[in-house]
Amino acid sequence: MTPLKTTKAHVASITDLIRLDKDATEPLYAQLYRQLEALILQQELKPGTQLPTETVFSEALGVSKITIKRSYMELRNRKLITSNRKGGTTVLTPGRLDTHMFRLRGFTDEMHELGMKPSTRILEQSITNDRGMASMFGLNSNAPLLKLERIRYGDDKPLSHEIAWYNLHHLPELASADLQGSIYQAINQQCKHHLEWCEQTVEAVLSNEVENQAFGFSFAQPCLLIKRRSYSHDGILLEYVEGTFRGDAYAYRVKMKG
Repeated sequence: MTPLKTTKAHVASITDLIRLDKDATEPLYAQLYRQLEALILQQELKPGTQLPTETVFSEALGVSKITIKRSYMELRNRKLITSNRKGGTTVLTPGRLDTHMFRLRGFTDEMHELGMKPSTRILEQSITNDRGMASMFGLNSNAPLLKLERIRYGDDKPLSHEIAWYNLHHLPELASADLQGSIYQAINQQCKHHLEWCEQTVEAVLSNEVENQAFGFSFAQPCLLIKRRSYSHDGILLEYVEGTFRGDAYAYRVKMKG
């Protein structure tokens, strides 16, 4: 695809799409980044479009070059644009992992199905007591639970931040299991009770500080929060997990029948 040249008319057409509020508490670079991101994802700025240079764009918008530079940096981090040594900046095709919610499966299986290599960084692994969580599992308030907080990666790219709780009353084997890999595999291979079905909700949220650091975000960005309750075949709640998936990397498909 031949990039569109940055003529005065072309710069003006892009500038007309931007509305910056210099009195707002949100930094100008964040406003610009967010608006350019939306224009790219909605394909109002199509792949191959040449964006103005930092100098030209800063003059056209009446902001500093630093504002443009930081906005472009965020877009490059998300692989929405690319820049060359001559100062050219081109819009890329937005890339998201296209996955589905047709059946119960873990992150490791999901990555394998997408042809990606899964990996994990454990932030916390502890056996603890939590009255609220114990009540959710239908257990006594002092019942031990396994809490597992992880950053999940696909091909070494951080994709999700996950906090999960497991019912050790029915999954006691997990207390001594190696949880660096797939916990679903550990449950199915080592535990008496297996995960058979789940209830799942999806919400739109902004990333928190842990996720900003893990995902390389400079400020809070849209993510998908997936809450899952997983049960055994006889209806015992075995797992409750909240996974925050970066919104620039994931698109979920749901199959429905009339």
